[in-house]
Amino acid sequence: MLDAPEENYAQAEWTAPEPAPAGMLQRGRLGDADGGYWPEGKEVEEVYRPRREQMRYKLRVGVPKTIAGRILAGTAVLLVIGIVLGAVLGVRAMLMHDPRFTIATSSEIQITGNQHLTRPQVLGVFGSDLERNIFKVPLAERRADLERLPWVQHATVMRLLPNTLRIAVTERTPVAFVRQGTQIGLVDADGVLLDMPQDVAGDPRYSFPVLTGLAESDPVSVRAARMEVYRKFMAELDSNGAKNSQAISEVDVSNPEDVKALVASGSTDILVHFGDENFLTRYKLFEQNLPQWKSQYPKLASVDTRYENQVVLEMQTGTPVPVSGGDIVAMPSANIPVAAPVAAAKAPARPAPVRKIVVKAKKVPTSKQKMQAMLAAARRGTASNGVRQ
Repeated sequence: MLDAPEENYAQAEWTAPEPAPAGMLQRGRLGDADGGYWPEGKEVEEVYRPRREQMRYKLRVGVPKTIAGRILAGTAVLLVIGIVLGAVLGVRAMLMHDPRFTIATSSEIQITGNQHLTRPQVLGVFGSDLERNIFKVPLAERRADLERLPWVQHATVMRLLPNTLRIAVTERTPVAFVRQGTQIGLVDADGVLLDMPQDVAGDPRYSFPVLTGLAESDPVSVRAARMEVYRKFMAELDSNGAKNSQAISEVDVSNPEDVKALVASGSTDILVHFGDENFLTRYKLFEQNLPQWKSQYPKLASVDTRYENQVVLEMQTGTPVPVSGGDIVAMPSANIPVAAPVAAAKAPARPAPVRKIVVKAKKVPTSKQKMQAMLAAARRGTASNGVRQ
């Protein structure tokens, strides 16, 4: 066997100092003299690089062209639908008839959020659901039935598998006692009348006055409007932080244009007419003048603060009204009262045929009036010093 010359089969040696960078391998001559990867004059075999082509797959779904194919495809679709429908009906039948999903006793009904509403009152709504499958209980209907109860403001009903109902109620918040004939109940801010709980006595949550002027026969809209007047009245009395509403024992909102309230004064209560505005200002007017009025009229029964620059005082029935030197003018109850200044009694009391008198009360200045008085005093002081205004 003849040996081939070694120089014909010698492999080209890699003489580059480091690997060639990406993109340098090409067919034919690679690199150049400046690059330093191949010695000048060296030739390299062409390097074979297979070209990768992107392979695309297409899925074609269509209706079979032959009649037999179409019949077979339709049969398969109907078969799948039948299997799914049968499975659903089977699961439904199992859930509806499985005794594990039956509400056997009332212990499977959980109630949260009730303080005044008793458990028997709630269970009365779900009485027909005992021994019933839990999936047959109409949740929306039961929630509506719960919210018809007077104490319930909002309710939710949920299913807890396998056989438990959870009921969460939000109760109404009473804001006043309400007098209806000889009965006393409670009322919330929306005018909903509530029955009296058994644990009211001594509970600090029920420290509010008695409200009159609401009747069960009144529409809910009328009761709600009158409750808005009551809320405004109580809020304005306490707007200065003095808690004046604690002296109020009873409020009458039968006439929204004249809010009347019984104000505690020692061992007796005095009826005060507040009108429909400026409740705090009129209360301060009453509070500031009350000691003087009581010293002159110990049997004072009513004070009307609705008039400008004057008040109308009313005595208890059959009480003589003192008249002193014309300073206090007694007026028949049918006449329009005329204002007169307040003065201390200078003569002994003598009977009078009327119960109402009109006095000029000392007004309580408002903040705006105080500021105007200060500015006027400053202007007068500046003028007296010869400074031009």
